[in-house]
Amino acid sequence: MITYNRPVYTRLSLERLLTTADERTRVWVWHNGDDQETLGVVRDFEGHPRLHRVHHSPENVRLREPTNWLYREGEGQYVSKVDDDCLVPHGWIQTFREMHEREPKLGVVACWHFQEADYSSERSAHKTVTIGNGHRLIRNPWVGGSGYLLKRACIDRHGILGEGDSATEYWIRLARAGWLVGWAYPLVIQDHMDDPRSAHTMIRSDEDLERMMPLSARNFGAGSLAAWDAQLRRSARLVQKAPYDPRVYAPWRRTLRRRWRRVARVLGIEAPAW
Repeated sequence: MITYNRPVYTRLSLERLLTTADERTRVWVWHNGDDQETLGVVRDFEGHPRLHRVHHSPENVRLREPTNWLYREGEGQYVSKVDDDCLVPHGWIQTFREMHEREPKLGVVACWHFQEADYSSERSAHKTVTIGNGHRLIRNPWVGGSGYLLKRACIDRHGILGEGDSATEYWIRLARAGWLVGWAYPLVIQDHMDDPRSAHTMIRSDEDLERMMPLSARNFGAGSLAAWDAQLRRSARLVQKAPYDPRVYAPWRRTLRRRWRRVARVLGIEAPAW
């Protein structure tokens, strides 16, 4: 887990992560920055039998360096990252571990990070497949960067996140190399507390959004609560409609797609999923 400056969220998310961790699971925490209240929350859990390592970076180095720290130094057969604004569900580790054990080609499987109401069987039917021993997967070349389980073999063969890489780009790289990537079905839902629809959210007004601006909201240019809510719903629709063939996401296509989406935002229309 990577923590920063959200003590209330961190207490909820870290406690839940430790509760869901079984005897085969070791939890590592990287704390960014010097928010003493959040750091104090992390320290409160240091005696927990599942909390294995805590690293404090006085500088906020964001996500790539902490993720690569885990990928480089972790020795487990599987690795994961859970964000401090996400509540993972009970049993998620065991479910995902079993899926990996039953399907050698499974690279990464993730929790659904939208609302249950955002799921549409009609939109997702074209990309839902059955994998090892009857498990089902909503295939997509990328998933969210929280609440996933990644095979160590993927890191051994394809390395860690490169300079400038996001989690999305790393997942697409794995998918293009032939690994299965996607969300478990039936859905394994993590509660994204920065979603205004979450029962645990602290973002209930435009002022809250400005004060607690999530990185994704900033990246999407969501300047109001209504815009952020609409963007989350739009993202859920797009990932379900998006083609699962990773060849569609070649670098030149991604550049074209980003440019078209910028135009679509200006025009106030929904960009295609390709």
